[in-house]
Amino acid sequence: MKILYLHQYFKTPDKPGGTRSYWNSLELIKNGHSVTVICYSRDAEEKISRETRNGIDIITLKIDYSQSMGVMNRLKAYIHFMLVSTHIALKQKDIDFVIATSTPLTIGFPALVLKKFKKIPYLFEVRDLWPEVPIQMGGLKNKLLIKLAKWFEKTIYKNASHIVALSPGMEDGVIETGIPKTKITMIPNMAKIDEFWSRPLNKQLIEELKINPNTFKVIYFGAMGEANAIEYILETADLLKENKDIEFIFIGNGAKKDLIIETIENKSLGNVSYLGLFAMEKTSELVNICDVSLVTFSNIPILYTNSPNKLFDSLSAGKPIIVNSKGWTKKLVEEHECGIFVDPESPQDFAEKLLDLKESPQLRKKMGINSRKLAETEYDKSILCEKFASVVNSIKI
Repeated sequence: MKILYLHQYFKTPDKPGGTRSYWNSLELIKNGHSVTVICYSRDAEEKISRETRNGIDIITLKIDYSQSMGVMNRLKAYIHFMLVSTHIALKQKDIDFVIATSTPLTIGFPALVLKKFKKIPYLFEVRDLWPEVPIQMGGLKNKLLIKLAKWFEKTIYKNASHIVALSPGMEDGVIETGIPKTKITMIPNMAKIDEFWSRPLNKQLIEELKINPNTFKVIYFGAMGEANAIEYILETADLLKENKDIEFIFIGNGAKKDLIIETIENKSLGNVSYLGLFAMEKTSELVNICDVSLVTFSNIPILYTNSPNKLFDSLSAGKPIIVNSKGWTKKLVEEHECGIFVDPESPQDFAEKLLDLKESPQLRKKMGINSRKLAETEYDKSILCEKFASVVNSIKI
């Protein structure tokens, strides 16, 4: 089949960001399909550019968007991408099948248009339960817009040939809209055991970034948005700032990046470092340097359904993982003994449990081994990409 893959945030491994769609595309090509991706970049030199990477035909639209934008500007960027991507999608010839992966939910619009006007079926991948996420987080308050967004969500789901949900909670959320369970497959975010793994520390990188080699390092990497409880981590770091043996390291980008930098300065947090934003190779090296990985979210019920990339990368890296979400990630780390849960409303609880973990090297070693084993046996991309391709291959067009 000739597949059109719609993913606003599509990334290749040489760029910062999630790469799930990249690996899925490679697996689809391996299965004999051709794949054209439509995505965006604010740094693109041309309004519309096209390149081929490892057999993937990538169409990039220049759109001014960043996570630091306000709600209205982000909404404008979503609509801009929605309209331009729909125009470009309609111009593609001989498309047999469409894959649309959220967020935002507007990514479903071009897929819906192609189905209605060209009778091309589509698979919709749910990475977050929109519009429920912005509703519960307070970003979407207008009653008319909420009603319209929920109608649009149901319309996208109803018209999809199949739906892939990234967590059990997301699957339940889709079912609650009236979609039968038989139409949904749960395929979580994927571990990348060949990209994140345990190895000797990169001493050159430690020197380059002026990292203290003698501290117990806790790393937060990835998105730094409103949902990621960055303030919670900083409050915990503040409680522990007199403990010179523990260091909190941040790498990534998002709306809360400036807060991290400002808090380090304003509260004289010598135990906190923001190192920057890096592509996968250097991110992997930095995670390997650290002792414990953090996966945190604001204590909002809808966020319990999240399937964060950083969780699975941390599993691959063989790290003990600290989670503060009461959802399936808590169940995962506790059942498989690869991490601990800390109270999302209590930085004190976080601080105390972190100190306990620091003083328990054998427990950390056991957790790290369990993390890697879980990544290798259940969540590696080789397993989940094959499952994704199998779902696509099973859809009758």
